[in-house]
This record gives sequence, C-alpha cells and structure tokens, in this order.
Amino acid sequence: MAVLEAERPTKTREMTVNIRARRQQIELIDHAAEALGKTRSSFMIEMAIHAAEQVLLDKRIFNVDEDTFDRFMKRLDEPVAYNEKLRALLRKPAPWEK
Repeated sequence: MAVLEAERPTKTREMTVNIRARRQQIELIDHAAEALGKTRSSFMIEMAIHAAEQVLLDKRIFNVDEDTFDRFMKRLDEPVAYNEKLRALLRKPAPWEK
C-alpha cells in the first residue's frame, strides 16, 4: 500500500482540524492514546486514517468480464458445505458484544 500523506514524517502540519466532543469521549481517546504511547493528535489521525481506509475498501467496486461474473454467481448459488469450525465461530459473540 502506498504511504499516505498523513503517514509521512513532516516538520510541520499543513492543516488544522477542530472537533467538538464530550469530556468522556476525549478522556477515552486520551486513555487509548496513552496506552499506545501516542499523543492525542497522532492517535486520532492514525485511527481516522485507518477507519477511512476500511470504509473505502468496503466500498470497492470490482469490474469483471461477463464470464467471470457468471462463474462467480454460479459459485454463490451452490449449496454451502457444512463447516463445524465456521458454525462455532458464528455462534461466538463478537468481542464488543460481550
């Protein structure tokens, strides 16, 4: 993956971003930043970049030729093979649901 502009070391930042947040939100952000040995700003920038990349990756469109699309759709229509490990994983609550 290409190095994003925000990840390149620079002496000065080009822009300022101001946000309003509740005290509890800032305290949580500060606690997480401290746990990673980062400043609030660097933590927030890194997390925002990570979230933005995930959003963009989830919205990716893949263009394929008609034959590839037909084969893909055929595979989607095939019955799913039983997989006990996958079934067990799907029964487990997500970490944020515990």
